[in-house]
Amino acid sequence: MQQQETSLRPRSSAYLNALSQEIEKKLQRALASSSQRRNLLQELFADIALEVDDRAKDIILCREEYVISPAEYGTNGRLCFYDVLADYYVRVPESGNPILDLIVQLWCQSFASHIFALLFHKWLFDVQLDNADVLLRYSSALVQGATNVFWIDIQSNTRRFQSLFQYLLDEVALELTRLNKIPVQAQRDLYLLLSRFIFFYNSVEKLESFLKHCPTFPNTFLIGPVDILVIELADQLQKLKVEPVLLHYLSQIKVLQGMELRMATSTRLKTCLYSFTSPGGPMYPTRAVRHAAWDALDLLFPVGRYPRHLISLFFRILYPWYWPSSCWNFIVSCLKAVFYSLLRLIFSGWGKL
Repeated sequence: MQQQETSLRPRSSAYLNALSQEIEKKLQRALASSSQRRNLLQELFADIALEVDDRAKDIILCREEYVISPAEYGTNGRLCFYDVLADYYVRVPESGNPILDLIVQLWCQSFASHIFALLFHKWLFDVQLDNADVLLRYSSALVQGATNVFWIDIQSNTRRFQSLFQYLLDEVALELTRLNKIPVQAQRDLYLLLSRFIFFYNSVEKLESFLKHCPTFPNTFLIGPVDILVIELADQLQKLKVEPVLLHYLSQIKVLQGMELRMATSTRLKTCLYSFTSPGGPMYPTRAVRHAAWDALDLLFPVGRYPRHLISLFFRILYPWYWPSSCWNFIVSCLKAVFYSLLRLIFSGWGKL
């Protein structure tokens, strides 16, 4: 068994080294061809974001000193190539240096920041960079690239890049040793980034700890960590166009119940939620979104609940073209309520027998 494991080590090392060489070749082609540059970078980004197939996983997941172990699988058992390579470049940094040099030369191109964030998000917090300008540039590229890939998850309603988010949250934002390695401005940008996506990636249970690790902002004496979080969240909600994602946010947002907010922040969140309660522009929410927004609004701001509903009903009366659908949905809801009440009555009668 030990001989078999030893024989797998050079095979796994060679495989990861070959992956790095392929990445380097594609970056060189992108650098040499201005007309095909964007397409080549997009292809490379798609390749490293792919999930590792079973054959490659058998090669990679061996107990070598710089190879990822089964315990380090990606989130929910999903392991992507960027997970493996990010870990590999931390343990064998010389393999990533040529790739990093090429990415720097392609810095302003589309998908360059995406690739950097996926491949070097761990490396950035494990190396010692003495040049403050270079560190700020890398940190800014990481935040920008992470923002871009998280939005890809939002638009497709997938969580392919959740492992990247979890690393930035658990191992950086909540770990001061790593967080303090990047400039203060980058720390602030990272906090704002995580605030916008913490609900999407199902990490609300870490919200309290996250708020305690909020970096210092210039206007901290005016607004606290919770206010910063809610402001970013309200802005994020206004940008969401994918219904399942929006519904997910509205269901998760209820965790804010009981948190103290400034009047301006509270009004901002209330206005944001209220904009999803009415059909038509500017948000054009679906019926499911409207009901979810009402539920969140009533839970977070119970004061004024009934006047809000009366005002909403009054404005609905002003738009007759919504009456048929409203009446139909009301009738369906009543029939469902009666049906479920009868079922409960029948089952309770059977239980007594």
